[in-house]
Amino acid sequence: MIDLRSVSCLLLLSALITASGLAQKPRPRADSEYERPPAPSPPPLPASLLQELAAIRNAALTDDYAYRQVAHLTENIGPRPAGSPQAQAAIEYVAAEMRKLGLEVRLEPVQARHWIRRAESAELVEYPGQVQGTTQKIVLTALGGNYPTPAEGITAEVIVANSFADLDRLGRQNVAGKIVLFNMAFDQQKAVNGYAGEAYNEAVVYRATGAKRAAELGAVASLVRSVGGVEYRLPHTGGSKAADIPAGAVTSEDADLIVHLASQGKVRMHAILTSQTAEEVRTFNVVGDLKGSEHPEQVVIVSGHLDSWDLGTGALDDAAGVAVAMETAQLMQQRHLRPKRTLRVIAWIDEENLGRGHAEYAKAHAAEISQHVAAIESDLGASHPMGFRAKISREAVARLQPVLDVLQPIGANLILLSSDSPEADIEPLAKQGVPAFGLLQDGRTYFNYHHTAADTLDKIVPQELRENATAMAVMGYALAAMPDPLPR
Repeated sequence: MIDLRSVSCLLLLSALITASGLAQKPRPRADSEYERPPAPSPPPLPASLLQELAAIRNAALTDDYAYRQVAHLTENIGPRPAGSPQAQAAIEYVAAEMRKLGLEVRLEPVQARHWIRRAESAELVEYPGQVQGTTQKIVLTALGGNYPTPAEGITAEVIVANSFADLDRLGRQNVAGKIVLFNMAFDQQKAVNGYAGEAYNEAVVYRATGAKRAAELGAVASLVRSVGGVEYRLPHTGGSKAADIPAGAVTSEDADLIVHLASQGKVRMHAILTSQTAEEVRTFNVVGDLKGSEHPEQVVIVSGHLDSWDLGTGALDDAAGVAVAMETAQLMQQRHLRPKRTLRVIAWIDEENLGRGHAEYAKAHAAEISQHVAAIESDLGASHPMGFRAKISREAVARLQPVLDVLQPIGANLILLSSDSPEADIEPLAKQGVPAFGLLQDGRTYFNYHHTAADTLDKIVPQELRENATAMAVMGYALAAMPDPLPR
């Protein structure tokens, strides 16, 4: 039999213990997450605006306007280094196309550095195991702004530095009179797991400042392992800070070869990296306005950069970005939509060199920056967009949720918050508090082609380019047409 009195005592004791535990448990702070009252929901966007955004999305997904622009810029005009005849032809072409769209177009002047690549070749002339009378070819390319070798080239011993700390350990006594190879590999594992930009940032610092650091220790030339994601014996070019020594990039395969041989003994290289000294030239940003119907003084920018490196034809970097920005305006005109605020399409110049295009824009429009409501840029190719990297407030993210819902069917509905500008050309605006957006594209293969001869039209998948145009156009129109500007 069950003793009911014992059960009653146990229940009473249990209740007292529970009450005691609750009494001793500290009360949560008033500002803790689960006591804080929920943030008020942002006001909904008008149903008419959501319908317009859906219509823009549907139209963009079947439109080939952006692809036609990329095809002309790359196939008909070709590579577009700042200050080159091709860059000027591209400026005139984009300006004319914007005028056809009914935009108010102007060319805003920029002083840029024009540098011309000339002869480039290299071979190993001394190395362990060398067969008499032979050399080994090295595939390389000069870096932008390269200080040239004499026409006959230079011959010197190659030493390997795996980092700047490694270079410093070698010291002047081991560096002076030699060619330094910076052997910092692009982390392909990061790239395939969605961190291609981070992998690029880790390696590109050696391309940007390696020559300067090597020159300070007396090196006669500087080479970097190409900053890219695959090893097809393609050298990747790019900018390098001014140094009074030649600067180039070797392919990953040839970097491995030099490292292997140098581990066994002395390696000497003969290299020719001639180029025409950079000169200052007058070039232009292309700026086209679709004037706002209610607040024309308020501006939303959609943009990409028009200049490219000379090895390829600049399809991914960045004719695609310019083209999807142009299509944003084209879709609005096609559907007879006029937003409240001015939509400004910009084809930036000189992004690949010193960034003078965006610097000049910020200077020329300094008095109007407070009226810039938002800025969007595409500069990570043309693969599937997953949304946007953005330097905006959390309140702004909540305000944009209905817009992201419109983009959900194509999977472009992510917002990744960034503490820095998401792209280079809108950086001066982002630093002054303008809400800034960069298209968040699938970058897993982008750096396979970036700054190489393989950056050509065939790398663009037309449907993925349409998706990029969709994301830019939907977000661009929403920012220009929503009832109130985003909170800063």
